[in-house]
Amino acid sequence: MIVKTIILNEHTGRLDKVISEIDSTISRSHAKKLIEDGQITVNGDVKKPKYQTVVGDQVVIKDVIPQSIDLAPEAIPLDIVYEDNDVIVVNKPQGMVVHPSAGHPNHTLVNGLLHHSPLSTINGEFRPGIVHRIDKDTSGVLMVAKNDAAHQALSDQLKKQKNLRSYVALVHGRINEDAGVVNAPIGRSLKDRKKQAVVADGRAAVTHFNVLERFEDYTLITCRLETGRTHQIRVHMKYVGHPIVGDPLYGPRKTIKGHGQFLHAQTLGFEHPVSHKLMIFSAPVPPIFEKTVNRLRRAATLKS
Repeated sequence: MIVKTIILNEHTGRLDKVISEIDSTISRSHAKKLIEDGQITVNGDVKKPKYQTVVGDQVVIKDVIPQSIDLAPEAIPLDIVYEDNDVIVVNKPQGMVVHPSAGHPNHTLVNGLLHHSPLSTINGEFRPGIVHRIDKDTSGVLMVAKNDAAHQALSDQLKKQKNLRSYVALVHGRINEDAGVVNAPIGRSLKDRKKQAVVADGRAAVTHFNVLERFEDYTLITCRLETGRTHQIRVHMKYVGHPIVGDPLYGPRKTIKGHGQFLHAQTLGFEHPVSHKLMIFSAPVPPIFEKTVNRLRRAATLKS
């Protein structure tokens, strides 16, 4: 752990910007993450990245010494749903991390993709080709860009909310409504910096859900993302009292065991970056997801 204490005497302004200016080893995006994780304090207090610093502020920076990451291609089996000269649609298995980080330096989806094909360079050294992500313990389809032009076009679609991203999830409790919308801003949790939460000053987040099937203590639903915040579906379903089954971060301890949360990115739709045709892809839920739902169906049949 590296700990630095700095008294500001000339650099003032937004905290994240100031940190990147006074320490060339910390980028502004990394500074923002450290601030949000509570690793940077001002005069002993945790602030927001947009906090306006003043002369005389004492800034303490705690930063973990980064691990060396060798972004090497790996011959990892990939479930490729579609591929052409510009895009790859891959069905990511549950338990696989999308791109390398200090905690997961290898064996990621990116390592496997690099062995398979050249990727775009827009997202930096450790996230080549990655237009959007899904959590490690969430399975399902995501799009990957093979060149920078395709990456830019797909990213623009995400920003303009032109993509179709539909998930299937098993949640705790019986949802009485056949459909609903959760419109609640999401940001870093004030109680646990590792979590996201619904907070007043968070970023706008909208999730649409529809009930597929009800069981005694659970409900099978689809969720369509209007926005794409970190952990959005997991946070929103907990917020309305129906956390995802198996969610180790936001769900209850008493739950159905699996290999992570029962959340699957089932359908993905986008406009092809070159042909401009609408393309829609789907992937079946993992075997453990299907077996669990079938078991709940059998139990419901026996009780009826």
